[in-house]
Amino acid sequence: MATLGIRHAVLWVSDPEASARFYNQALGLDVVNRYGTGIYMASPQSNTDHDLGLFGAVGEGAPPRHVGLYHLAWEVATLAELAEAKTRLAEMDALVGENNHGTSRSLYCHDPDGIEFEVMWEVPLELYEKDAPRNIPLDLEADIARWGADRLSRGATAA
Repeated sequence: MATLGIRHAVLWVSDPEASARFYNQALGLDVVNRYGTGIYMASPQSNTDHDLGLFGAVGEGAPPRHVGLYHLAWEVATLAELAEAKTRLAEMDALVGENNHGTSRSLYCHDPDGIEFEVMWEVPLELYEKDAPRNIPLDLEADIARWGADRLSRGATAA
């Protein structure tokens, strides 16, 4: 199994609002969502729920971090590939968390240096439910039963 490539980046920043203005002016990214103090941005031509996430690295509620990379997300094409990745990453002791974000199903992992990365499957637009619960525990078996193991993610194209 190979990933489809990097799907999004998330950064710890000193001022999410200032960073959002910067990335809007510099790259033409638009704010597409806000969740808590996080700001999610995407290119107007993007078909993903976000290309860039900006989280405050300082202030009340922020973890003790420095500005910089939080994580990169790598997309897989199918739920079967996500399940395969979950098994492999758990066997490697790299899996540190998992989440159903509503728009995606995600595994969170650490590389040998402790750098966090995400392996995710993005819900296809035709299946996305705007009012679906988000940031709840991942139930990959239920998603496979509901949509099928070979359901292509939003970023995948049929061969």
